[in-house]
Amino acid sequence: MSDFSETGTIPSADALTRIAGLIRRTPVMRSDSLNRRTGLDLVFKCEHLQKTGSFKFRGASFAVSRLAADSTGVATHSSGNHGAALAAAATARGLSADVVMPSNAVSAKVEAVRAYGGRVHFCEPDQASRERGLAELVEAGRTAIPPYDHDDIITGQGTVAVEFLAQEPRLDDLVAPIGGGGLLSGIALAASRQAPHLRVLGAEPERADDAARSLSAGERVTNHRPDTIADGLRALIGSRNFSILRAHGIEVLTVSEAEIVDAMRQIWQHLKQAIEPSAAVPLAAILRHKERFQQRRIGVVLSGGNMAFDELLSHLERRS
Repeated sequence: MSDFSETGTIPSADALTRIAGLIRRTPVMRSDSLNRRTGLDLVFKCEHLQKTGSFKFRGASFAVSRLAADSTGVATHSSGNHGAALAAAATARGLSADVVMPSNAVSAKVEAVRAYGGRVHFCEPDQASRERGLAELVEAGRTAIPPYDHDDIITGQGTVAVEFLAQEPRLDDLVAPIGGGGLLSGIALAASRQAPHLRVLGAEPERADDAARSLSAGERVTNHRPDTIADGLRALIGSRNFSILRAHGIEVLTVSEAEIVDAMRQIWQHLKQAIEPSAAVPLAAILRHKERFQQRRIGVVLSGGNMAFDELLSHLERRS
């Protein structure tokens, strides 16, 4: 496979060296009580404890580090976590950051983008509106750094796997959530270089299952109307991301809304960690398919912890 098909940039191991002084080396956690309860060997990578509250700061930091010296400002579209991460990374370098966000974005994530120095531009909650808003900012002179369909973002997110494997070299499986696909495609590339024995799996909500449908059909679907509590996984899978996942034979497992909530509850109860719904989707998928994970050491990426608890409780009450 050519370097371009591997995102056309440096390996994630080299990217980690480049951004090591910017990001946090997040901890790995286990829970004996959860392992006993499930009969599984689960190891959690705590990216909800990353700077800005999600793995997104890795990709944003790497992408910003690669900008030309005369860059003045960046722009993106985001449901929240990438926008906050890019705003923080850009501000640290003295650059402006403009973020197009859907009008139904979680209020806490909107405020986080602003708190890190970003300017928020609201749009209709669909992919076309997000991309149109970003295109307008690029026309105004900003440098686009999209949330997932971007070489440097993919490479930067792949540092999750590089770091995780350094902490837990005997992993058999690595399961991560998928929205646009930056994290999962980055992990797939990093694992193929560093640990080709590792089985990489994705997890997404049934109500936002475009990645699973795309990979099953062999082409990227566009009929995507997500309706899930996991707001960070509502994006349509990116073109680069789909191509990478398909080339590496990555499977995506889907879960119900009730299974997501139950997985959140178990993580809160056993790990004592507050995560957002998107971060619970991998555990939900593992628990739904327990027979596939017997006698294996399973790495689970807890992708983020940015959540408005009042909005979450209101959402749960409406669905009950």
